[in-house]
Amino acid sequence: MADVRRRWGRLGLVAPSGCLADPAVADRAAARLSRRGWDVVAGESVFSRHQRFAGPDDLRARELQAFSIDPGLDAVLVARGGYGMSRLLDRLDFRAIARARRPIVGYSDFTAFHLALMSAGGISFAGPGASDFAAPRPDRFTLEQFEAVLASDGHELRFDCEGTERISVRGRLWGGNLTMVASLCGTRWMPAVRGGLLFLEDVNEAAYRIERLLYQLWHAGILARQRAIILGSFDPVPRMATDDGYRLASAIEHIRSRLRVPVITGLPFGHQRRKATLPVGAMATLEVRGGQASLSFRGYPRVA
Repeated sequence: MADVRRRWGRLGLVAPSGCLADPAVADRAAARLSRRGWDVVAGESVFSRHQRFAGPDDLRARELQAFSIDPGLDAVLVARGGYGMSRLLDRLDFRAIARARRPIVGYSDFTAFHLALMSAGGISFAGPGASDFAAPRPDRFTLEQFEAVLASDGHELRFDCEGTERISVRGRLWGGNLTMVASLCGTRWMPAVRGGLLFLEDVNEAAYRIERLLYQLWHAGILARQRAIILGSFDPVPRMATDDGYRLASAIEHIRSRLRVPVITGLPFGHQRRKATLPVGAMATLEVRGGQASLSFRGYPRVA
């Protein structure tokens, strides 16, 4: 796939969670981004390792804070997820990050950052990581969505969906990795969202575990307060010997039976090659007509 040549600005690459098992991923991602017009600046954490983490907590927190508010950077990309963001939440000045309005993009474990920043009034982006740009043949949709969203003050995403024939709802778009969203329940980092559009994804979780996490959000009153639940990819979903026909579709149908809120599937987001870029905390409109969904959003940080 040919790269698109355009001058974008300076992009900071940082690793606030797990270490990169292969540091060459960062080099390949930087080369790809450079060919697409970005001037990439990699942080020390990208090439560091301390146990399973991309360096000690102090290094990762200090670097993430600095990159997030640096006026010399036009955007920040998180190298990978894994685990480690939860250890940094009380070390970050989220109000300062919110004031900086820097486009900051990541997914998976970085969901904890998205929700904590949203609680402080900021907006960040659930979107691709370094490995998405490092692939020999990156997914065209993923690259184009990433750049289309960051280049504009409004965007519309269309995708095939299932779950309801016709809805039109508006609310604040939020969510991310289901495990991470559930882990923040009852903490000061969990935004109190009413009438929102909650999107969720996960990976390598059995169907019953996904249902259990959804029940946690339901019992906490979170699901019932939303205007729509939008499910992305959960693949792969390991099958258990005791499932006896119980699958992810079974869990979703069961949750639908307990909710009055529409639950739709098909959002192109998750631990997969094809990823949308979604502004967590921005106002959005979801419309569904006959198996086709339109998710439009605006009013988020962008690259000038």
